[in-house]
Amino acid sequence: MQLYNQIPIRDNPRLYTYLKENSQYFKALNRDVIDYKLFERDMKAKYKERTTDKLSSAVENIELISSILNVFQ
Repeated sequence: MQLYNQIPIRDNPRLYTYLKENSQYFKALNRDVIDYKLFERDMKAKYKERTTDKLSSAVENIELISSILNVFQ
């Protein structure tokens, strides 16, 4: 694996954990079968760190708060 790929993976605990949990990425990253961007995109999809996931979570929280406030009225 190239050094420019190793540094961001080790700096980000979520990427490092995802790499340990999904060891097939070691081989793919070492052989340059997949690139770092694809690996990072897969990790974000699994841990729900995409922008769309964050927005839907925020909307759900707002709906929950508004429903709780409606109960108190």
